[in-house]
Amino acid sequence: MSELSEHIQKADWKKEKHVPVIECPDEVKAGEVFEVRVSVGKEIAHPNTVEHHIRWIGLYFHPEGEKFAYEVGHFEFSAHGEGTAYTHPAVTASLEIDKSGMLHALALCNIHGLWESSKDISAG
Repeated sequence: MSELSEHIQKADWKKEKHVPVIECPDEVKAGEVFEVRVSVGKEIAHPNTVEHHIRWIGLYFHPEGEKFAYEVGHFEFSAHGEGTAYTHPAVTASLEIDKSGMLHALALCNIHGLWESSKDISAG
């Protein structure tokens, strides 16, 4: 039996439309609020149709030297053209951190599965 982690795909977001893109400062002040934007399809647009869409994006923070990552947020997209509304797979979260670590983003495409990206972030 395989592990779920074996099925999470990674690639360069500039070449693959499914990879979540994490945009935020490389360095923030510890204890100060900052914004993180996560989107799918930044360089190459991802379809948003009933047949092919991003269902959700999850954002996590893993503090340096700690065992566990913490969920920052889970964002579901529900309108894929069934009516006249279309969601765009992009979210902005505000958070603060007390120490450096790594941000992780997961995105689920209804056809092509789970995709992950990561970004180091320093808190000083």
